Amino acid sequence: MSAPEVVVHRDKELMAKAAAARLITKIVDAQAARGSAAIVLTGGRNGNGLLAALAEAPARDAVDWSRLDLWWGDERFLPAGDPERNDTQARAALLDSVPLDPARVHPMPASDGPYGNDPDAAAEAYAAELAAAAGPEDHGPVPSFDVLLLGVGPDTHVASLFPELPGVRETERTVVGVHGAPKPPPTRISLTLPAIRAARQVWLLAAGEDKANAAAIALSGAGEIQAPAAGARGRSRTLWLLDEPAAAQLPRSLYPPASA
Repeated sequence: MSAPEVVVHRDKELMAKAAAARLITKIVDAQAARGSAAIVLTGGRNGNGLLAALAEAPARDAVDWSRLDLWWGDERFLPAGDPERNDTQARAALLDSVPLDPARVHPMPASDGPYGNDPDAAAEAYAAELAAAAGPEDHGPVPSFDVLLLGVGPDTHVASLFPELPGVRETERTVVGVHGAPKPPPTRISLTLPAIRAARQVWLLAAGEDKANAAAIALSGAGEIQAPAAGARGRSRTLWLLDEPAAAQLPRSLYPPASA
């Protein structure tokens, strides 16, 4: 796994615009190299902020949206179309305004879907969908995502992997149902660390002073059970994209002066 790199931007708006530009470049490069690209989206204010910035980016038309596969890192287990679902928010921020191939958009199952109110069955189904999309070159049960986006919670959680809960301890399954999450709603579906680590690049997004302690803990060598963000690593690159308030507790040696 790759060692974390840290990039710090002046504020959350600049961070979102820069991350959107960076993501467009990665998608275009992947499509040029392999014909298509696969991205894992994240929810929350920073994930949705990035998508909104991407929707407004002049370079967004450089992406061939019909050759882009979209997956999600986690989901609140709520009915389809619920405004709190990550996929509902992503569609409002970006997805409904670009010409995606609907067959290549892979939302996690909803609580009123074919698996009923059973998040564990829904997680198994999503794991099967990921496995079906993986090719021989992926060497595992998930595709080799080009970029996997993660927001970082104030408690260091990523996706819906919370400190000390069973999901962050999972070493075999790629997707799990989450019960008793410490933030509402308590029932969720999440990729696991093994699935996250299959990505070529993992980008962790954190903005605001309420994320400063989490960033400092996760980047200080903490264990992944206590600080799940510390275990989120990409195969070729792990990138922490922060604004200055979120980076306030980091030693200055962690990032170059020019990155601010």
